Amino acid sequence: MPTATSLGLPNVRGRVPLLAGLAIDSFGGGCAGPLMLLFFVRVADIPLGTAGVLLTVATLFSVAAPAAVGLVIDRVGPRNLVIAAQVAQGLAFVGFFFGRSTWLLVVCALVSTTGQRMFWSSIFSLLADVSDPGERDRWFGLGGMMQSAGFGLGALLAGALLTFDGDAPFLFAMAFNALSFFTAGVLMLWIHPDHTARAVEDTGPAPQLRKDKLFLMLIGANTVLALCTMMIGVGLPVYVTEALPAPKWLVGVLLAAISVVLATGQTLVVRHTEKHRKMRVMILAGLLWAVWGLLMAALLHIPAGLVVPGLILATVFFAAGDVLHAATGNALAAAVSPERGRGKYLSYWQYSFTFASVLVPVFFAQLFVRGHAVPWLAIAGLALGVSGVLFVLDRTFPQLAVRRT
Repeated sequence: MPTATSLGLPNVRGRVPLLAGLAIDSFGGGCAGPLMLLFFVRVADIPLGTAGVLLTVATLFSVAAPAAVGLVIDRVGPRNLVIAAQVAQGLAFVGFFFGRSTWLLVVCALVSTTGQRMFWSSIFSLLADVSDPGERDRWFGLGGMMQSAGFGLGALLAGALLTFDGDAPFLFAMAFNALSFFTAGVLMLWIHPDHTARAVEDTGPAPQLRKDKLFLMLIGANTVLALCTMMIGVGLPVYVTEALPAPKWLVGVLLAAISVVLATGQTLVVRHTEKHRKMRVMILAGLLWAVWGLLMAALLHIPAGLVVPGLILATVFFAAGDVLHAATGNALAAAVSPERGRGKYLSYWQYSFTFASVLVPVFFAQLFVRGHAVPWLAIAGLALGVSGVLFVLDRTFPQLAVRRT
């Protein structure tokens, strides 16, 4: 068996600029993303609870982006939308670097989150377009691996920056992220046109999709799972620096370790789970995240000497759930989407991540100020509940018995 096949890798010939762009984009995001909430608190001098609300309000204005992308993606092509999203996010982080007033930071957050939603609403259609027949799931896995590798390196840099005092580390992260977006956008221009040309008829307005009750239920369930996967980036830096007797540099190490798992494991997960029902893989991810939430809450009630080992153990459970979800969630959405208008379905699938990104800053910040264990207990309960919902859906809808596509 060829090495690439045994590792679950697709054919990448002629598509390397896409992979490089994904890695560079995520490198900057891994550096700036974990510091964003602290940037608002320490550089802009905005209280934590208020900062969470402001980021959530800014994100609320981006909720129309997946619907807008769904209306045009099959006409203008996903690559063009991905490039536009990269440029918009780069401009937003230029604004973060220079801006100090609250209103300007909120505007930059609005542009950033809208660009982010455009990107995620387009990238999986682009990955599906560039894939050879029978390799779509593997391209989803490889794309995720490249993003995770970049994010992991960026997270290590973020952890190092946290060890320095003053505003300079946060400003460096903002500038670095802006540069990464612009670089990634340029690389996307080099994708060969033969790998992005796809003749797909438009499916018409959104009501057709809104009648697909199963797909809408899957979007709702995946919103909770997306909230789980986003919680660690938002909550871990604050939890470690504000509540636990643990070194600050550990934040970068743990986030990088998760990214290593994602960067090396997604295609292997696809390779070993493609013969199994995707829904059951999602259920297992939810259960692992429920355990992770409970372990994170328990760290407040164990001896100080066990906190670091406890964090590592909790991270193992998180990473296991994350790699299962990352390798399977988008593949499940693509598998149950109709071929005609698949771009629209995958765009709307991103509403689960949009809703989660809207919720996660205020979810964590507001619960954290009420008790440092509260957000972790809440996420554990949600993860357990959605696993039960997915179990019911798996038994109720036979069309969910989808494997590799």
